[in-house]
Amino acid sequence: MVTLTTAEEALKSVYLGAVTEMLNTKVNPLLAKIEHTGSDVWGKEIRKAVSYGINGGVGAGDEAGALPAAHGNNYLQFVTTLKNLYGQIEISDKAMRASSDNRGAFLDLLTAELDGLLKASRFNLGRMLYGDGSGLLATVKSVDDGIVVDKVNNLIEGLVVDVYPDAGDVPTYKGLRIKSIDRDAKKVTFTTSDVSSIAAKAKLYVQGSKDKEITGLGAIFGTGSLYGLDRANYDFMKPYTKAVNANIDEIVIQEAIDRLENYANATVDFIACAQDVKYAYQEYMAQYKRNIDIMELEGGFKTLSYNGIPLVYDRFVDDGCMYLLDTSAFKLHQLCDWRYLETENGKILRQSEGKPVFTATLVKYCDLICDRPNGQALLTGITRE
Repeated sequence: MVTLTTAEEALKSVYLGAVTEMLNTKVNPLLAKIEHTGSDVWGKEIRKAVSYGINGGVGAGDEAGALPAAHGNNYLQFVTTLKNLYGQIEISDKAMRASSDNRGAFLDLLTAELDGLLKASRFNLGRMLYGDGSGLLATVKSVDDGIVVDKVNNLIEGLVVDVYPDAGDVPTYKGLRIKSIDRDAKKVTFTTSDVSSIAAKAKLYVQGSKDKEITGLGAIFGTGSLYGLDRANYDFMKPYTKAVNANIDEIVIQEAIDRLENYANATVDFIACAQDVKYAYQEYMAQYKRNIDIMELEGGFKTLSYNGIPLVYDRFVDDGCMYLLDTSAFKLHQLCDWRYLETENGKILRQSEGKPVFTATLVKYCDLICDRPNGQALLTGITRE
């Protein structure tokens, strides 16, 4: 007979390992390439010593002359706080009782809930990898004919958002749920009909997540401080960016790859691009009757290939953009891998207050660090014929 105790045992012993593996390797091809490590975690912070440049203690000299003066490596300390990532599953008391005499049916119920969690995680973890850590999804362009935003690649039906005015830290609305999205018109409709206080230039954030997400590529390719340091004082903390403002071709890509290799000692092993850039590259290859190789990545992802380097389309890359990355420079530093939140007596299933449902919460405390920002590149303004 299925009980809360047997349900918890199944969640802990049968499902946790499989879910952790899938969350780490199967939700996003870039995340699958990044090493997960527990090193350099100190309390609630990550503190990582990073070297840049080369050792200065080299030189030529006379046969009996003085040896080169010793100069060690250059070091900086990157500091960031651990971010709190959560995922919840929910099982109603009615569903549990209905399957209490059928273990197979109950396992199907748990599988369905965990599949839903993985689907949501695939969206949110992938989005955060390419975000700037702020949780910003989109900015409202106009409200004359509905809520029209600047981009919709970060939005999906069912997502719950907070809306902040253009200037200010107090949200105009909290917990709005997206009902539908007209992706051609970039128009968003919420389940709540009264959204009259939303004005142009308002910003949409994931519920409760403003300035609390992991340090994604948007932050690494941003401006200002990074990992507690002012990047204006350190050129090696500035990635290479180029506004192409033209069609894509192999020379543009190779120039960026060669620059990273020559000046940052980086080896590009992952290329991520927007959907329109993928089409532009396919059109370029078709123009010259060239075949495009297909390769399979860890986690079962299939993608295009550029000279043996995976060229991956990701919906969270902004239009006209292509990232060229050396993923060996990235580490996801974590206090622990995915674990259930437990009560004092070790219980993971808890009844929601005032509701006949039980919830279990997965948690991970982590942040992403790139220890060689100048070994990464971003091409923008890529157009199609």
